[in-house]
Amino acid sequence: MTDPLISRVLSTIQYNQFLAGLSGGVVSSLILHPFDLVKIRFQVTETKAPIQNTSLPYRPHYTSLLNAFHSIYREKGLVHGLYQGVAPNVLGNGMSWGLYLFLYNTVDVLYNTEYPKKKLTLIDRLIYSTIAGTTTIIITNPIWVVKTRMCLQYAHAQTNIRYKNMLDCIQKIYRLEGIKAFYKGLVPGIFGTIHGTIQFVSYEQMKDFYVRKFHTTELSTLMILTFSALSKLTAASITYPYQVVRTRLQDQHQQYNGVIDVIKRTYRGEGIGGFYKGLAPALCRVVPACCITFVVYEFVLIELKR
Repeated sequence: MTDPLISRVLSTIQYNQFLAGLSGGVVSSLILHPFDLVKIRFQVTETKAPIQNTSLPYRPHYTSLLNAFHSIYREKGLVHGLYQGVAPNVLGNGMSWGLYLFLYNTVDVLYNTEYPKKKLTLIDRLIYSTIAGTTTIIITNPIWVVKTRMCLQYAHAQTNIRYKNMLDCIQKIYRLEGIKAFYKGLVPGIFGTIHGTIQFVSYEQMKDFYVRKFHTTELSTLMILTFSALSKLTAASITYPYQVVRTRLQDQHQQYNGVIDVIKRTYRGEGIGGFYKGLAPALCRVVPACCITFVVYEFVLIELKR
């Protein structure tokens, strides 16, 4: 006989949310990975001119977004160049979206036992989103370290460490740096859960407002695109600096003594602008990525309910 508590817990598990979120994250990452690659490379570039950077002369300096795409493509081609590091990115984004939406909705069901189900308040959404976001980043941080390392492999890098693929990267990081290396950037990553909270809460609030205003239960693709784009733009603009700090901590070509050291050195050498490096490719990526993710998410969710 099944324990009532176990039965209740199992009944709250939102498998459909995980599959829908996973699908959205995978599709968006496959399509838009080149923007993610360029964003990461911009984020770690500490100077504006190669002659100023004596410690890392092999690190390429791009004059614009188009120059970055052209340079990387010319050097390594499409697959080995612009899609360098795509495997951990697809895995990381798929797992992040899947876990986040799975945990968010599971917590919602677990703590909302009333029937009919009560409407979530803004405070409810903030709490559930923070729980889901923090748990997700703790689980997925090692994947982001691997992605960053693979995206920052340069053709003329003066280093003996080269990563052939994702598995090779994991093995070498563990062997040479230990398990702690997989949690570099975790602190700014946890702070970055504010990003996900702002994005998802604002998306849900807009969606709820629309449903109540127009007395409908399903959103059109246009509305999903509009709400997801607005929510992502809001979140990205407010919280972007944490991404620069996290990427620099995970950079295998530089060594920092923690978050405070990154912040001090970035501000001292580059000013406030240093914390917004790579914002252009980031926005070019995150807005369409978010739109694709939510469209796929809503579509898969509807299909799974049939």
